[in-house]
Amino acid sequence: MLVRDRMTPDPICGHPEMPVTEAQASMREKNIRHLPIVDEDGRLVGLVTQRSLLRALPSDVSNFSRFEISYVLGRIKIGHVMVKDVFTIDENTAIEEAARIMADQKIGCLPVTRSGDPSIGSGQRLVGIITDNDLFATMVDLLGARRAGLRVTVLQPDRPGEIARLSTAIAKERGNLTVVMGCPASEPGMWISVLKVTNIPWEGLKKIIDKLGDIEIQDVREI
Repeated sequence: MLVRDRMTPDPICGHPEMPVTEAQASMREKNIRHLPIVDEDGRLVGLVTQRSLLRALPSDVSNFSRFEISYVLGRIKIGHVMVKDVFTIDENTAIEEAARIMADQKIGCLPVTRSGDPSIGSGQRLVGIITDNDLFATMVDLLGARRAGLRVTVLQPDRPGEIARLSTAIAKERGNLTVVMGCPASEPGMWISVLKVTNIPWEGLKKIIDKLGDIEIQDVREI
């Protein structure tokens, strides 16, 4: 799964000369938290977030009326408050790489760009945006949250062939393994796997796993 499969293509954008009040209104009406800013050729030049809009306010607004604040913001251009050093990602990047960047940098979105478009010369053309909400939706799909079945979490040795050994044993009893996700366990040399299994009752699945000997069932529930 790549970024292009989960991003929002051709996102709503602003331009550097847009007044802050117009950007606020657009984000509120479209219910978005991130507004990419592009130039007349569609090249990404910045990003507006709810946080950057707050920075546009005077440091002390206690003596200003709502109308005075609106007047001040209406005279400020987005180009003066937007984030200019923007983390971006290519549309052909793996989705987990996008998630890693967003987690490491503590950011809520990545504008998706395409370089080398001869129609715009040098620069990066904006082709989409991927947000933390897109990643949450991806996680829901990858974990099979909308598909019924037995969700089983197991602790197993972290060594070659262990996933295949478990899946083969389930398949031999005609169980349908619809989801397999995993991560390193806190215990050295061990691996945590999350499985979603259909076409087999819990009692039968437990017998299959118990027969394998060195796999510990940590959690099971029907979802």
